[in-house]
Amino acid sequence: MIGIETEYGIWVEGKGAQDLVAEATYLVQGCPPPCIAGKWDYSREHPRRDVRGFTVSQLSIDPSDAQFEQRGAPHSTDIEVRADRVLPSGARLYNDHGHPEFSTPECTSLTELIAHDRAGETWMQTLAERRSKKLGGTPVALYKNNTDFHGASYGTHESYLFARNIPFDDVIQSLLPFFVTRQIFAGAGKVGSENGAPDANFQLSQRADFFSAIASVDTLYNRPIINTRDEPHADARRFRRLHVICGDANFCEVATLLKCGTTLLLLRLLEQGWRPDPSLVALADPVAAVKQISADQSLKWQVKRASGGSIGAVDIQRVYLLAAREKLTGLSPETDLVLAEWKDVLDKLESDPLGLSDTLDWAAKYALLNEFREAEGLSWSDPYLKSLDLEYHNVDPGAGLYLALEQEGRVRRIVTDADVQIALKNPPAGSPRAIARGIAACRFPEAVQSVTWSRMSLTDGDQTRKVALARLGEADPLVVTEALADVHTPAALVAALDGLLGAGEDPEED
Repeated sequence: MIGIETEYGIWVEGKGAQDLVAEATYLVQGCPPPCIAGKWDYSREHPRRDVRGFTVSQLSIDPSDAQFEQRGAPHSTDIEVRADRVLPSGARLYNDHGHPEFSTPECTSLTELIAHDRAGETWMQTLAERRSKKLGGTPVALYKNNTDFHGASYGTHESYLFARNIPFDDVIQSLLPFFVTRQIFAGAGKVGSENGAPDANFQLSQRADFFSAIASVDTLYNRPIINTRDEPHADARRFRRLHVICGDANFCEVATLLKCGTTLLLLRLLEQGWRPDPSLVALADPVAAVKQISADQSLKWQVKRASGGSIGAVDIQRVYLLAAREKLTGLSPETDLVLAEWKDVLDKLESDPLGLSDTLDWAAKYALLNEFREAEGLSWSDPYLKSLDLEYHNVDPGAGLYLALEQEGRVRRIVTDADVQIALKNPPAGSPRAIARGIAACRFPEAVQSVTWSRMSLTDGDQTRKVALARLGEADPLVVTEALADVHTPAALVAALDGLLGAGEDPEED
């Protein structure tokens, strides 16, 4: 199972930074029915639990800080302390500090994931339009990006379920060189630098300036390249969830395919026992290398190895590609698609990186802004270019520069507009957990008393029943879909799931 969570940047005319938590909450509260409203069970979340076997005493910023008072919120008598919605697709929409956030449902294919990630953009624009209409046309803009250009960085996180029996030190050492260099195809592009980083005209990554540690459980400050949070949302005896916070928000679908697809293949390699040769790929200073690669104006992306000498980011990626081609070719059509795109993009990054403007976000943005810059005679330091950078990420089809490129057919697609429309209202066909959650959200949301990624509690009359969604993870999705097709009451849903799974313990029960 894989998923993407995206915090969206928000701008509301007449509002300042101090208003954004309330504004984000108000946006989410405007989500139209059907949906499960305000029933997310935060007591089941453990953001301080570290996969290395301990729980930290505190984070730099505790997530509970987002549970703000209503003071200053628009129409505050109507607003909830924390807004949370579960959608008919099984996705989750909520406020995370001063950002509305969209989490895709659990997906079992990359094409599903891309369609649901793109559906999140449509959901955000819908919320912006509803808010503007309710408050008299006040302009609202939402941005699928990772910086406000005033020193704040917000995340786009990925989640991957993988085997717990892999020593996590092996995971860290194997992933570090990969994540440091993945930005050459997964970066969203950025004008200038922030957070005390040296001046740069244009960077590959929006997030690179904000990383300061190799591995930790933190996400908001002292950000690590490898996040060590241990929240599997599944049977913790068997699985870990790799929580990836070092990626950028992507519009280009091939970039999302590669960002998530190559990471997924690397985890499969680790499960098979493969490890990269540290003498080839281990870096002398991974944190410095992230920033160096992002800001390298030569586009050669050379970094220092721990074993001595230098190596190019493309060459490091080729080490992983070679292993994946040798061990995973033929595993599935999607695997072969990722392998082919991975090789093709690495070849072009070596020979003509700027020629990838129809494929990768950073290259598309660079081509667009550089063409405008040269036509207008501007320097890269002109603040107008940062404004255009921001508008690349606007989710409004009438204003977003990426969406204009897409409408003109200037970027490659993986999914169709029809796929995205299906994902707006329907769970991914390969995800039994999302199917069950989505049915509850669509057919009887008022009966849901609590919900998380891995469980639900429903009432039917005087009875309250728990549903262990985590146990559905390996069920046949076709069988689940057929069994739940005619379910229209909470009792029927529980009975159908019991019939599918039989008696068994909740793998997450404390």
